[in-house]
Amino acid sequence: MTMNASILDRPLRLSDRVSSQIEAWISERALAPGTQLPTEKVLCERFGVSRAVVREAISRLKAEGCVETRQGLGAFVAAAPGEGSFKLMREVDPDAGDAADIFELRCMVESGAAELAALRRTEADLLRIGRALEDMEQALVTGDGGAVTDDAFHLAIAAASGNRQLERFLAYMGRQFSASRVPTWSEDGHRGGRAAEAQAEHRRIFEAIRSGDAVEAGVAARVHLTAAARRLGVVLRRPEQNMDTTDRVARHGEVA
Repeated sequence: MTMNASILDRPLRLSDRVSSQIEAWISERALAPGTQLPTEKVLCERFGVSRAVVREAISRLKAEGCVETRQGLGAFVAAAPGEGSFKLMREVDPDAGDAADIFELRCMVESGAAELAALRRTEADLLRIGRALEDMEQALVTGDGGAVTDDAFHLAIAAASGNRQLERFLAYMGRQFSASRVPTWSEDGHRGGRAAEAQAEHRRIFEAIRSGDAVEAGVAARVHLTAAARRLGVVLRRPEQNMDTTDRVARHGEVA
């Protein structure tokens, strides 16, 4: 049983929709850096929302580097709109392959993190990863939700990579996808075997990292992310090519 990919497209708050529309307006009009945005009053009227919603939307755009605010003057197009921080698309269109693109990105980055973790992990790292794994084992026994601990497991692997920027990026990615792990650990997820399946994948990743096998750790992470996508109804584009190649390396030491 698979879950619909629309779970990745969580319902947007009103402020999210407004900020998305303002950002699109800036892009469509190719507004130059320093261009002043309409006043709060005008934006409220244009979008039919309250000042609180507009302020929250502007605050989000400011955090993302799209706009800057000047006290007493208002909001202005930033010097490098949209380049202040990385963000995933707010609205995921499964039909356009957006969900597959995002999972493909996760496969690339998280498999790399697992490989580095296998090479660099300390005893403290192994304890942290193992603790999260044990908590998920307990959730399997009790039928409780393990999504939060699932997040902790992947973040612990990122930390074990020894690359602080990679850890920061995967912490961001984890926040974006916390909701996507909930169906796996829901009551229905336990009953349908999704939680047990995911946990078996987690065990494989952990064992590879503990044994210091970087190739196997990368393969295990890719297998897990591909399966996680499938559990949400997302089919990655020809993942078997990369996986077959890596499996050959893992089994026979062949060079692709």
